[in-house]
Amino acid sequence: MLSPADHDLLLELLRIPTVNPLEGAGEDSDLPAAQRVFAAAAAAAGLTAVHHTAPDPAVLDRDDVPLTVRERAGDARFLAAQPSLVLRRGPAGAPAVMFNVHLDTVAGIEPAGFDGVRFTGRGAIDAKGPAVAMLAGVRAALPVLGDRVAVLVQAVAGEEGGAMGVYGTRPLVEAGHVGRLNVFCEPTGLRYLTRSTAAMTACVTVDGTGSIDDEPGAGHNATVLLGFLAQHFATALDGAEPGGRVCVAGLHTGTAHNRVYGTGRLLLNLSYPTAAAGRRLEERVARALRSGLTQFRYRFHATRELRRTAEDAAKIVSLRWHKRGLPALDCRDRWATGLLDAAGVAAWPPAEPGFTCDAIWMHDVPGTATVVLGPGELAGNNAHATGEFAELAQLDAFAATVTRVLTEFAARHEEDHVPDPA
Repeated sequence: MLSPADHDLLLELLRIPTVNPLEGAGEDSDLPAAQRVFAAAAAAAGLTAVHHTAPDPAVLDRDDVPLTVRERAGDARFLAAQPSLVLRRGPAGAPAVMFNVHLDTVAGIEPAGFDGVRFTGRGAIDAKGPAVAMLAGVRAALPVLGDRVAVLVQAVAGEEGGAMGVYGTRPLVEAGHVGRLNVFCEPTGLRYLTRSTAAMTACVTVDGTGSIDDEPGAGHNATVLLGFLAQHFATALDGAEPGGRVCVAGLHTGTAHNRVYGTGRLLLNLSYPTAAAGRRLEERVARALRSGLTQFRYRFHATRELRRTAEDAAKIVSLRWHKRGLPALDCRDRWATGLLDAAGVAAWPPAEPGFTCDAIWMHDVPGTATVVLGPGELAGNNAHATGEFAELAQLDAFAATVTRVLTEFAARHEEDHVPDPA
C-alpha cells in the first residue's frame, strides 16, 4: 500500500507541470524537476540514478521520427528540456525487471488534489500515479529481491504529444537499459497486455483558391471537400485492420462565416497491431482517398457553387504522412505470461483491442519479454481529459501487483540457481 509519504510524493509530482512541448505551446513545464523529485523518492526503494540526460540530437534524424518532432530538431532547447531518467537497484548483469513510466503529460493543467480517496490532476492516472505506486511496490519487495535480481526504472520524456517515445524510450532501449521482463506502466485495469499497437498519422491537404461569400462558386471550397472526405474515410476505413483503430480528426479550413476557404487539412490517426498491417493500412488510405475524390466529383460536378471544386479536386488534394513506419509489439513469451499468471495478474482479454504506448520499442529485442500493465483505465479515469483522477485503491492494488510480480521473478531466479545435489 502507498504510505503517507507516497501520497505527498504524488501530490508534489501532480503540482509540477510537465506538459510535453508538442502538446502545449506556451504552457509551463519542468520535467527535469519532476524527475529529480522522483529520483530522490526512489532512493527509499534502493534505486539510484545511472542516467539522467537529454538524448543526442541524432535520435531525431531518422525516417520514422514523426514530422511534428522532426520539425523541432533545430531547436536545441527542445531536447535539452526533456531528459530521461534511469534508476537501478542491483548488480550489473543480474537478471532484471524493468519498469517504464512517463512523467510528461498532455496539455490542460488540472487542479491537483487528494480527498483521502481520490487523487486528481493531470497525470494522476497517466502516468504519475502509476509511477508512484510502482515505487511503493518495489519498496515492499526489497526483502525478497536479494542481490541476484536487479530492478530498472525508466522515467521517460516524449511519451505524449505524438512523440511515440522516439527521443525518450527508444534511446534507452537501444542503450541496453532493459530487463528480462519489462513492464510499461499504463492504465490496463491491472490486466497484463502483451500487445501494443503502433500509430501513423496521415494529413490530407487541400491547396486551392478561396473566394468571397458573394461568389462562392468562383473558388475551391476546402470545407465541403474535406468534410466529404472525412465522412468517406470514416466509413471506408472502418474496421480496416483487425486490432487497429481509425480516428478521423483535425479538420480545419477557417473560422469566418463569410468566405470560401480554398485551403485546409484533415488528419487521420490510424493504429495497427503489426508492421504488415500498417503497410496494408497505408495502401487502404491511398485507395480510400482516390475513391473519395471520385465520389465527390460525381456528387458535386453538376452543382452551381461546387462545380469548380469537383472538377479540380484531384489536382488540389494531396496526401502526406506525418508519422508512419513504427514497429508494434506482439510478445508471445510463455515464460513471462506464466510468471504473471503465477503472480495472480489477470490477462488482457484476447478479443479486446490493445492501445499504443512506448512498449512498441521492445519489439524483437532479444532475450526480453514485455507487457503493459497498470492501474485504472484510460477512458474510465479520464486520462487526457477534464477531471483526470486515480483512486487510491487502484494505486494500492497496483503497488501490491508490482510486489507480487517481483517476488515471483525473484523466486524463479532463485530456483534456477539451486545447486545441483552432490
